[in-house]
Amino acid sequence: MITVVGIGADGWDGLPAASRRAVEAADVLVGGPRHLELVPVNAERVAWPSPLLPALPDLLHRYAGRAICVLASGDPMFYGIGTTLARLVGAENVRVLPQVSSLSLACARLGWPVEQVETVSLVGRPPEALHAAVAPGRRLVVLGADAGSPSVVADLLTRAGYGPSELTVLSDLGAPTEDVRRATAGTWTGPAPSPLNVIAVACAAAPGTEPLPATPGLPDTAFEHDGQLTKREVRGVTLSRLAPQHGELLWDVGAGAGSIAIEWLRVHPTCAAVAVESRANRADAIRRNADRLGVPSLRIVTGRAPDALTGLPTPDAVFVGGGATAPGLLERCWSALRPGGRLVANAVTLETEAVVAAWYGRLGGDLVRLALQRAAPVGGFTGWRAAMPVTIWSVTKGDAE
Repeated sequence: MITVVGIGADGWDGLPAASRRAVEAADVLVGGPRHLELVPVNAERVAWPSPLLPALPDLLHRYAGRAICVLASGDPMFYGIGTTLARLVGAENVRVLPQVSSLSLACARLGWPVEQVETVSLVGRPPEALHAAVAPGRRLVVLGADAGSPSVVADLLTRAGYGPSELTVLSDLGAPTEDVRRATAGTWTGPAPSPLNVIAVACAAAPGTEPLPATPGLPDTAFEHDGQLTKREVRGVTLSRLAPQHGELLWDVGAGAGSIAIEWLRVHPTCAAVAVESRANRADAIRRNADRLGVPSLRIVTGRAPDALTGLPTPDAVFVGGGATAPGLLERCWSALRPGGRLVANAVTLETEAVVAAWYGRLGGDLVRLALQRAAPVGGFTGWRAAMPVTIWSVTKGDAE
């Protein structure tokens, strides 16, 4: 049994009796140097190795059979080591004694309802993930990675058109050295007084900033592209057929600008996606789109399908936006799909439509054609200009297939 004790910035004095007893009973104390210095206990002390995750199994094996107590910040199950240990050795082998989290402390200081706040961590994560959470009127609590994190957040918000957002930087929460500083994103300067900080953000858009919707169907102008883009209306219908759920993985094959994979990821932070694109310049644009739209976790594979699909994790859904006529592509996607998964293929050309129609005849599913028209100037008047129709085939894989 591994015991994980959450400890606040107030150290030993702030620990409840049960947590103190767990620390005192340990043969081995494991944690960061700062945490180890906070407890006056005579036990073997082991600082976390770096990088942590690859070395963790060997470390636990080395001290197997001894009473191990892991020290962690605040609530170890809130972006903490407790979650990693439970996944690695099983929840039944981990006892967690949490302390008050930095999120709860920040909300207590600000009078913000915890359930109405969105949290983003910068600890070991790209700061671009913040883009997906920013929206007018939204309240965010950003967990800082170091003293420079408030400046990173302020710069990101300002460049995204959210310079008027109010920032409250709270450092050393719960400690005698606790510090609170306020500014707008556009006026913030300098680092936080401590690397232990959280940044509370009351989002406010600058005049002229176009907020991005939380629902699928971002404006086409939100994406950098060379014309290979699933357009907004078609994208909305396509994503409804893909039906993203929490924790699911999407293959976006023939990704173009990556719009389907990016919008899939924006549904929930637990969603995962792989964008497969044969052209390197488009793959580079996908990376920029993903970062700018708040989903830097998007995995991009540059290569031609179906060969580029080899070794990818089993998908819950597959979207084929290009290359459906390539020999063996749809076969590979269908065979890789887990039971209950969804396959969606879009066709614009007659050749692709013929392939999709044949698969529809074989497997069934749903086949629809979308024909869009947009109002456009015709001399001094206004008329309708038709876009190329798009055929969408969607099918769910049965448990027996």
